[in-house]
Amino acid sequence: MSEIKQFQIDIPQADLDDLRERLARTRWADELPPDPAAVQTGPVPPGWERGVPLSYVKDLVERWRTAYDWREHEARLNKLPHFTTEIDGQTIHFVHVRSPQPDATPLILTHGWPNTFVEFTGLIDELTDPASHGGDPADAFHVVIPDIPGFGFSGPTREAGWNRHRVAAAWAELMRRLGYERYGVHGNDAGALIAPEQGRQNPESVLGVHVDQLFSFPDGTPGEFEGLTEQEMGLLQFLQTFNSEMSAYAELQGTKPQNLAHALADSPAGQLAWIGQLLGTAVDPDTVLTIATIYWLTNTGASSARFYYEDRHAEHPTGPTTAPTGLASFAYDFRPVRKFAERDHANIVSWSEFDRGSHWAAHDAPDLLVSDIRRFFRELRG
Repeated sequence: MSEIKQFQIDIPQADLDDLRERLARTRWADELPPDPAAVQTGPVPPGWERGVPLSYVKDLVERWRTAYDWREHEARLNKLPHFTTEIDGQTIHFVHVRSPQPDATPLILTHGWPNTFVEFTGLIDELTDPASHGGDPADAFHVVIPDIPGFGFSGPTREAGWNRHRVAAAWAELMRRLGYERYGVHGNDAGALIAPEQGRQNPESVLGVHVDQLFSFPDGTPGEFEGLTEQEMGLLQFLQTFNSEMSAYAELQGTKPQNLAHALADSPAGQLAWIGQLLGTAVDPDTVLTIATIYWLTNTGASSARFYYEDRHAEHPTGPTTAPTGLASFAYDFRPVRKFAERDHANIVSWSEFDRGSHWAAHDAPDLLVSDIRRFFRELRG
């Protein structure tokens, strides 16, 4: 089946009533009082040393139950053109917005975990119609924003194997069905794993690969730290701190994702806390609640977590990618060391570092991200 169908978000009221009732019956977790001597170390904010604090969850659950209006956000999201299609046995949900500029460059953007297509909705207007925002019409894009299989309105995956390579192949088929022969790709987080594989698999179609992260790390090669600057060693120290202090979610989801799946499917407060560990305060509360509501209503806590397991157990190519690659690295994200990045990506043509923005730059530094995407593809188009 290759049919593309129009889609509208239309959640039954009974599901929203059930959510509100469950929130009202939340049994709160116990926690120890904050350590007054604690100081921020690396990416861990004060009060989050042991994980997501009770105050964060309580405040958001109360907002979710009493003030947050899903119907308002549903209506806003439904102003976008939504579609679904079936690829490789899996429903794929996506937003597709064509630019008023007929010769605009097609661009597919892939979100991360714990996010959904919502990650990039705030960029659509400026990407598709730069002239209306004081930009150059030549920088316009036709925008495609899918939900990764297992996430959001793409629904749970039904079989094993949905790793970065299978998703990249599905995106190639999606763009072919939309009639795009040559296009750009952008990805953040999980999307920054998928995007380079799109370039690897389809070099004749992918104009360039733009990402917020290049996941390139030391591999134990003798002498690999020789010649690194003090700043680069600091980046590695930050990464080590992140891995030791913040990556428990990745280890669990990459090894035994089903262990937590039962709790996520049964407790909306638990689902909120689980995604809140990364979205935190970088994303505004109503956007966090919109994302949490989508995860809850689609019951994709388990299947989104499985992406980590499937990707960890996949066979990955050993050679470097060769598609033209651009990095937009933001201040409060872990930054790669270029020496290691160039080992894994042989054609890095753009490397931008910014003094603000987080792992979720589309939410908290959208102007910088849009500007860098425009510049990267402008230079590739010549």
